[in-house]
Amino acid sequence: MLHLKADEQLFTKAGDIKLGIIHYEGIEAGNIPSMLVGRLQLYTENLHTELQTKALTEYPGIAASRKIFKRTGADPSKHRPSVEALYRRMKKEPSAPTGNSAIALNNFFSLQYEIPLGIYDAEAIKGDVFIKIGRDTDSYEGLNGRINSLNGIIGTFDEDGPFGSPYVDSVRTSVHDGTKEALQVVYFHDDHSTDQARKMLEAISKMFLQVHGGDSSIYLLSHENLKLDK
Repeated sequence: MLHLKADEQLFTKAGDIKLGIIHYEGIEAGNIPSMLVGRLQLYTENLHTELQTKALTEYPGIAASRKIFKRTGADPSKHRPSVEALYRRMKKEPSAPTGNSAIALNNFFSLQYEIPLGIYDAEAIKGDVFIKIGRDTDSYEGLNGRINSLNGIIGTFDEDGPFGSPYVDSVRTSVHDGTKEALQVVYFHDDHSTDQARKMLEAISKMFLQVHGGDSSIYLLSHENLKLDK
């Protein structure tokens, strides 16, 4: 049974944010289908061209994510939101999508919607999931090859500690070609209404399932809805 809970203090500090949760089951994640490669490549090339004449500060989603980091106690210039890091990479070079299809699609959603997303192998998650602001004692090995502190950053935790954030995801719960069950966390900012967030979650889930098969369940955590059980 899936149990997720958000700390009430998170919303007191971060503002009227919302946390989208998509639970995928029975998926087939592996190499990116050739048809999807072409679509993602075209998107990143167009974005790269746009970024040559448009500043990152002009993207509302990036600006909103930076504000949330500041509110929760993190320095967004030192610990950039993952969406900003992706845009910076695209500005330098429109890298071709490679590797695992779930990760590639997760990055595409982040670029498209201008928000951080995390995706995790659900079978690697131990027990209940709790989302809160990290402290200086909270850290993990990240996909960026470093030990990352979550001090002042929103973090996803299980019984073994933190495993994800809108900054960088962990090695411990990373998805791979054998992943059959995944948990996706979507970090909406306070400019998103509940209706907008739900529609975006439905669109994300629909495209993800078209590529990977399986089934999904969609949830939305907010200040009014701190807990969910499945």
